[in-house]
Amino acid sequence: MKRTTLVLDRDLHRRLKELAAAEGKTFQAVVNELLRRALAASQKGRFKLEITGWEAVEQPGVDILDRDKLFDLMNGR
Repeated sequence: MKRTTLVLDRDLHRRLKELAAAEGKTFQAVVNELLRRALAASQKGRFKLEITGWEAVEQPGVDILDRDKLFDLMNGR
């Protein structure tokens, strides 16, 4: 077991002490449990983003440098 020193906000320290008393646990046990839960939850939240593309086909008569005409075509005008 490693020892460390943490500087906690007063309100956080008070809430942790209240939680420990309510659960009949030591302050150390409560802090360790909450840190374990937080670390496990942060690992679950990770995801892999997969982006799939599409094949673009050039249309005859479309000037891709004319932004306004492209927007009109995309909007079905």
